[in-house]
Amino acid sequence: MQRNVQSRSPKKVALIVETSLASGRNILRGIARYVREHGPWAIYHQPRGLEEDVPQWIADWNGDGIIARVQTPSIARAVLATGLPAVDVLGMVPDVGLPLVHTDDRAVAEMAAQHLLERGFRRFGYCGISGAAWAEARQAAFAAAVRRAGFECAECLLPAESARASDWERQQNHLAQWVAGLPRPLGIMVCNDPRGELLLEACRRVGVAVPEEAAVVGVDNDEPLCEICDPPLSSVEPDHFHVGYRGAQLLDRMMSGGPPPEGPIYVPPLGVVTRLSSDVLAVDDPLLVRALSFIRRHACDGIGADDVLAQVPASRSTLQRRFRRHLGRTIHDEICRVRLRRVCELLDSTDLPIDEVAHRAGFVHRQYLGEVFKAQLGMTPAQYRRRVRDSGA
Repeated sequence: MQRNVQSRSPKKVALIVETSLASGRNILRGIARYVREHGPWAIYHQPRGLEEDVPQWIADWNGDGIIARVQTPSIARAVLATGLPAVDVLGMVPDVGLPLVHTDDRAVAEMAAQHLLERGFRRFGYCGISGAAWAEARQAAFAAAVRRAGFECAECLLPAESARASDWERQQNHLAQWVAGLPRPLGIMVCNDPRGELLLEACRRVGVAVPEEAAVVGVDNDEPLCEICDPPLSSVEPDHFHVGYRGAQLLDRMMSGGPPPEGPIYVPPLGVVTRLSSDVLAVDDPLLVRALSFIRRHACDGIGADDVLAQVPASRSTLQRRFRRHLGRTIHDEICRVRLRRVCELLDSTDLPIDEVAHRAGFVHRQYLGEVFKAQLGMTPAQYRRRVRDSGA
């Protein structure tokens, strides 16, 4: 007996999702998983960057639904003009009139704040993008989280990304001035990993040590980008895979005649991936971890490189190579950086004389402290103390 098998025509779905960022690629992976489990769909997609405008073919496209990372109002208008069921999986533009499936920005920011609070920071900063709804949501939630803990948060908003080198340099200089003017040590959340890379370079330009003076946490856990940063960038990992999966699930329901949701669907983040930018012990080298831990415990006790070597089963040349490869500095440099951090803490939180500050931080003479301090921070200890007090810290 021959069965009458009716073929099911696949739904035609356009994906306006970038392939240039890890977040977009993970969203595509989530969509692909849903299609494998519940398809078939005929997928229309071209490799693209997040900053690109809406593809021209969408105006005349005869499809069934759209999933888009709506970056601009023009993309929103073009998607709405098709009259097709559509889902936004970015949340960049507020009130676009499309159902939204997006990472939970509030939970992302609270996770970053908790990560920094657990490391004992009492000063905080946030670096974001002006006019981006998701970045502003992260800004508000991060500031609220540190305020609940009893602290304040400095903020720096950058304009939307530009491909022009002059704009990049202007943003870099703006960030450098912002960081240089903040009392330290502090913990900084950056709205995403690309801005985290900018911030780390800004810290380098003005001699702010990361993570000793400024611990930095980005968002998206774009692994190649995070690893190429100097130092490697810690990052909150949103669950973009399930943003894509649930976006596809919602679109499938709407293409079958179901109603859109009453409000946004938020997907919680997975956690913080800790790298050197926010935890100097988070390095994949047990010998280096051991040496750094000893330095941070005893740098202010007057130790030198020989004392560190006595704690680690490695030759001087081997350990020095590991310090240079992972941190870009020598054992002696690391000891001086930890001592200077203690100096800044004492100048900030006590009225101790400079001589006593030098002694407690492991400097034999006040004069030597002054030379090292000015070489690294561009001012004397007394000038630093006045600046901190004048800023109301």
